[in-house]
Amino acid sequence: MRVLSGIQPSGSLHLGNYFSMMKKMIEHQENAELFCFIANYHAMTSVPDGKTLARGTLEAATNFLALGLDPEKSVFWVQSDVMEVQELAWALSNFTPMGLLERCHSYKDKVSKGIAANHGLFAYPVLMAADILLYQSEVVPVGKDQKQHVEVTRDIAIKFNNEYGEVFVLPEPEIDENVATVPGLDGQKMSKSYGNTINLFQDEKTLRKQIMRIVTDPTPVEEPKDPDKCTIFQIYRLFLDAGQQEALRKRYLAGGMGYGEVKEELFVTIRDFFAPFAEKRAELMAHPEHVREILAKGAEKARFVARKTLSKVRKKTGLIY
Repeated sequence: MRVLSGIQPSGSLHLGNYFSMMKKMIEHQENAELFCFIANYHAMTSVPDGKTLARGTLEAATNFLALGLDPEKSVFWVQSDVMEVQELAWALSNFTPMGLLERCHSYKDKVSKGIAANHGLFAYPVLMAADILLYQSEVVPVGKDQKQHVEVTRDIAIKFNNEYGEVFVLPEPEIDENVATVPGLDGQKMSKSYGNTINLFQDEKTLRKQIMRIVTDPTPVEEPKDPDKCTIFQIYRLFLDAGQQEALRKRYLAGGMGYGEVKEELFVTIRDFFAPFAEKRAELMAHPEHVREILAKGAEKARFVARKTLSKVRKKTGLIY
């Protein structure tokens, strides 16, 4: 089974990035053929400054490695180091109806939030389709909000296959319903765009400050509280097994527990959970050339697969004459 996903280097990592995609990807190293990339082409839709993007790309790769991605067990590269993806995106564009892109929720959501509409933002799903199809990916772990993009990929691939034969594998989205959408400080989906994140690698003072900003209801300390309507509980449970979740649920329902108490526990849990990863990250940040070497080797492996797919596409579409 070949599994593929990527992450944009568009700012600091947060819990939503980790639990909705990165953790799942790292776990796939042990049970699948993992392809994982830093999506720096995609990040250009929101990061126009070149120096910021370059720095963020290296930092994102470092973060992934620190969190447990093993380049010996996976194919790990930077999107722009495999330029075949752009040629495939152009070929796929000719099988992508305008209406299909106009219906994409992500584009409409970003434009509604004030992000300038441009072709890159509009055609984002086509490039994402190229990312997936170029490597003949079978499974794509995504957050619930990205499921539509995998469906768009399938639609494009079906159109292409209907015209030229079975060129592409049809990918399936993989969504863990327990962490499909990680809530942010305000209860909405955790997102840098909303400014409601809990970041992974930061000092204790900043981490505590973020957690203490989690919005709660005015239920008095002595009263029972509904864990299913509490953002603190929804975040905390990501770190707990079934038994620990049930114990915390009982404390909520029993009353006598303040939200501040749970926030403090959550702070300690997050701090301690990511402490060893932060140590590894510091080591890697001190040796950026080592990270670049890892990415270069990963790009070589990715291009070996990409060239095979693109060769089929070029032959079928008449680009080889």
